[in-house]
Amino acid sequence: MISKEKMRLDVKWATRQRLQYIELMAWYTGVVTRSDVARAFGQSDPAATKDLKLYGDLAPGNLVYNHSVFGFVPGEGFAAVFADLAPEAALPVIAANLAVANGPYGNELIYGLPTASLPLPARLPGPHTLAQITRAIHGRRKLRVSYRSLSSRERGAARVLEPHTLVNTGLRWHVRAYSEDTCDFRDFVLSRITEAHCLETPADSGEQYDDDWVESVSLVLAPHAGLDADRRESLLLDYGASGAVIEVNVRRALLGYVLQRLNVDTTPDHALNPNAYQLMLLNRDEIEPFAAWAFR
Repeated sequence: MISKEKMRLDVKWATRQRLQYIELMAWYTGVVTRSDVARAFGQSDPAATKDLKLYGDLAPGNLVYNHSVFGFVPGEGFAAVFADLAPEAALPVIAANLAVANGPYGNELIYGLPTASLPLPARLPGPHTLAQITRAIHGRRKLRVSYRSLSSRERGAARVLEPHTLVNTGLRWHVRAYSEDTCDFRDFVLSRITEAHCLETPADSGEQYDDDWVESVSLVLAPHAGLDADRRESLLLDYGASGAVIEVNVRRALLGYVLQRLNVDTTPDHALNPNAYQLMLLNRDEIEPFAAWAFR
């Protein structure tokens, strides 16, 4: 029997890119079609059909054609052959809208520029749980979850959601969804979803009904008053400000996360340490109603 690694090595890199995409798309959206492959790689439909057939030949049984969706869905015994389906590998690909995550160069720096990132905890669910969430989003269907809220009243509660968007705050991932339990749109941290099942029932809501997602407001920030003039001027340059303030247009649903990420002093009298909170919020009264949890 040919090993997965041998199978990868026997396929040319350009072809392997497309096979990885097919696998990732099928697993995390629940279906991959000829038009998906053609659009992702700028191919003709016959060329995309050829790639799908090749995938079927190399990974028999992984994908099954479903006439109701005019595409291929994961088979019962689906197992990754070409793609890394781990959430920490898949989510950045989805967020960056890339066809594939990794290249043929191993650890070699293909641009010659070393990079690094903070070694933060992943805070992610397993691939099966994530796949149920992403399939519900892609198919606009309801999602039944078990959720471990930090609130003792809701801890471990089962609920039905209608998810519409994945959000990366830089510290964690969450899904924006309508909750049938509370009859409103909320953020559900992915790592707190212990079980998830994508239902066949179509979702009644969507992002267009989520006012805090659709509507945006402007954060008006300034260098902290506790900093000296030189540092305030440097910060304005750092943030590309054209005047004395820094304006950031933000969805209302994301305001609190932006304030946290930028370490903004949200106190009424700007009393926090300016070395730790280098920016202060100038339009507190306008912003606080939409992100009260992030205010001091």
